[in-house]
Amino acid sequence: MEGQQEEHEEQKENRPQPARPPPPPAARPPGKQHGGAGDQGTEGKSPGSGQSAFSDPVYKEIAVTNGYINRMSREELRSKLAEFKLETRGVKDVLKKRLKNYYKKQKLMQKEVLNSDGYYDYICVVDFEATCEEGNPPEFVHEIIEFPIVLLNTHTLEIEDTFQQYVKPEVNPKLSNFCIGLTGITQDIIDKADAFPQVLQNVIEWMRQRELGTKYSYCMLTDGSWDMSKFLNIQCRVSRIKYPSFAKKWINIRKSYGNFYKVPRNQTKLTIMLEKLGMTYDGRPHSGLDDSKNIARIAIRMLQDGCELRVNEKMHAGQLMTVSSSTPLEGAPAPQMPRYRN
Repeated sequence: MEGQQEEHEEQKENRPQPARPPPPPAARPPGKQHGGAGDQGTEGKSPGSGQSAFSDPVYKEIAVTNGYINRMSREELRSKLAEFKLETRGVKDVLKKRLKNYYKKQKLMQKEVLNSDGYYDYICVVDFEATCEEGNPPEFVHEIIEFPIVLLNTHTLEIEDTFQQYVKPEVNPKLSNFCIGLTGITQDIIDKADAFPQVLQNVIEWMRQRELGTKYSYCMLTDGSWDMSKFLNIQCRVSRIKYPSFAKKWINIRKSYGNFYKVPRNQTKLTIMLEKLGMTYDGRPHSGLDDSKNIARIAIRMLQDGCELRVNEKMHAGQLMTVSSSTPLEGAPAPQMPRYRN
């Protein structure tokens, strides 16, 4: 039944369509649409522009073009995207969003109504691995055992560098068989690793060498809320150090993805996001570094599609909070080693 349904849908998509979007203006540097918390990326609106700006005829042109694009088949969408040398992989809704955003950027750039605020130079993608047990009983204390960072250059849209160190846990120094099987991190690796405060110092030195927060603006990015609000928060308490200031705000890419592509929360898991964007997971699942690289691939594709990834979550007084998409864009501070707790 599913195969027949897919064939029927494909036949519907391949029917000739009467309309085509008008030819775009000459290409110019792309603008961005917000993908922050609570921001649904409304078609035809310009982030940061005043209400009176929406009376400009350019928004009517954008709406008409969107109507044409909505009636295009998947093959027509792919053909048009290829014509503009844009990525052609992804499900139909993603392709429509990509093409609409391309036309919108060209139109708004002509009218110079896009927000011209500077953007982060780098995005640091982090995906911790932590101690765990099968079923994860409520009283179990999760400790970070892998600290990876993938450094994404937002100008070149390439992964420029990576960092990875393993961490010796303190509360549960012996890994469960479940944890070893899930993460691929062995007891021997952990036994030879440094404790968390030393690894954090190494992280900060690595970031300083790349002049993050001094010469270059940057922000942190995670796949969900737990890396910062739970794992790093718990680890700092276990290690008796204060929460590091550079990690107090971050981009939760699941929220950004859901808001930008207008999909429900259950379609924002890592493997599903990759699949919807026409990609497959590369590496070993639950390897912190491999997970971070794949998250970075999603971030790159979203930036290419015109999403302005912005900080949308933060820690305040030990609690997870949402950051409004209307908050001015601000990079993370220069990394410093936090003080020990009293």
